[in-house]
Amino acid sequence: MDLGNIGKIDKSNMLDLLVSFPDQFAAGRKIGEESVLNIDLDIPIDNVVFAGMGGSAISGDLIISCIGDELQIPMAVSRDYSLPPHVSDTSLVYIMSYSGNTEESVSAYKGARDRNANIICVTSGGKIGEFTAQDNVPVFKIPGGQPPRTALGYIMLPILISLIRLGLIEDMTQDLDEAHKLLIRLSNDYNPHTENNLAYENALKLDKKIPLIYSSTEIMRVVAMRWKCQFNENAKIHSFYNVFPEMNHNEIVGFDQLKDIFQKFQVIYLQDKDDYYRINNRMDVTEKILERQDLDVLRFHTEGNSRLARLFSLIYLGDMISYYLALNYSMDPTPIKNINILKEELEKLV
Repeated sequence: MDLGNIGKIDKSNMLDLLVSFPDQFAAGRKIGEESVLNIDLDIPIDNVVFAGMGGSAISGDLIISCIGDELQIPMAVSRDYSLPPHVSDTSLVYIMSYSGNTEESVSAYKGARDRNANIICVTSGGKIGEFTAQDNVPVFKIPGGQPPRTALGYIMLPILISLIRLGLIEDMTQDLDEAHKLLIRLSNDYNPHTENNLAYENALKLDKKIPLIYSSTEIMRVVAMRWKCQFNENAKIHSFYNVFPEMNHNEIVGFDQLKDIFQKFQVIYLQDKDDYYRINNRMDVTEKILERQDLDVLRFHTEGNSRLARLFSLIYLGDMISYYLALNYSMDPTPIKNINILKEELEKLV
């Protein structure tokens, strides 16, 4: 790896944000623990909605996957201008917008307010920040000035801690401690100065390839989605994802045609130690079918004991692979030109 060339490509220094993610994880946890939650739950909460887009919304998906079978009340992620019809004064709605100006999130905030829902916001400022001050709504004020996709710790950890503080989920102190320690080790393992760097080595395997990402279960879907989005935003390439066993009932048939383009694909499996044995069987048989089309599979497994640590282990690996792939393409991973063009054009249509 040409370390001297990294700064010439990564002009916005995303590397520092990625390598220091364990510090952000700890800082996000502290924000969640120390912020004032001036929320009066006179009416019991019977559902939770995480409203946001892109790098902010995925925090909700991750939380749902982390607590999984322990969910006592329905929780869902809303990626839209409007909220689900069931939102009411017995709902807790998290408005997640890193910039505070995401127009879908601004609209969702107004909708939650109109329905008298309990609201907690996570933002670095913007219009959402102004609304919280005007309406005396609880807010986790997080540091700004970086791409939202690099702020997962700042957005997700305060929400998770608040759910614990409000008594809506069980204490996760040990899980949080384990995840933080694991991230510290992985940060060192994936650092450009480290030899036998798993993230860098696998980024090279994806050179001029379109990643097809398949996660082992619905719980792992959030990881596959994160990998897909990071390939899009960091490496500026298309990527697609699906989940077992669903892909065995449709997408697997798609490999019967257009065989001349298969060499442009790289299949990726994301797996967890708690995967149901029949899912493992399906993944193995599917790999044999793909091999007949000269497609090989890259397999990645979670690390750690708690579900929180395991999910973050693969999320962090995917972040680093997409970063090194961007460098391989001599592409600054930070700019998102097409998204900015889209926002500028939409502003003209207001």
